[in-house]
Amino acid sequence: MRWIVSTAAVFLLSACSPEKENVYTVDELTADEVQLAKIIGECRNNSGELHNTPNCGNAEAPDGKPRLERMRKSLGG
Repeated sequence: MRWIVSTAAVFLLSACSPEKENVYTVDELTADEVQLAKIIGECRNNSGELHNTPNCGNAEAPDGKPRLERMRKSLGG
């Protein structure tokens, strides 16, 4: 009987746990500019909590190269 109650409690508690966020790779974010922009926006709006998350770290890599190219163009290079 205890086993049934324990199992039921574990299932109920696991159903209430927050949904795990999908982690995107750098290649996936490079290919999907809409998702990249969404993640970058979320990370910049809540950098205190999200800065060290895998998605924010992975979104910084593909965003850096186009940003440098835009800077070079604006400086006339």
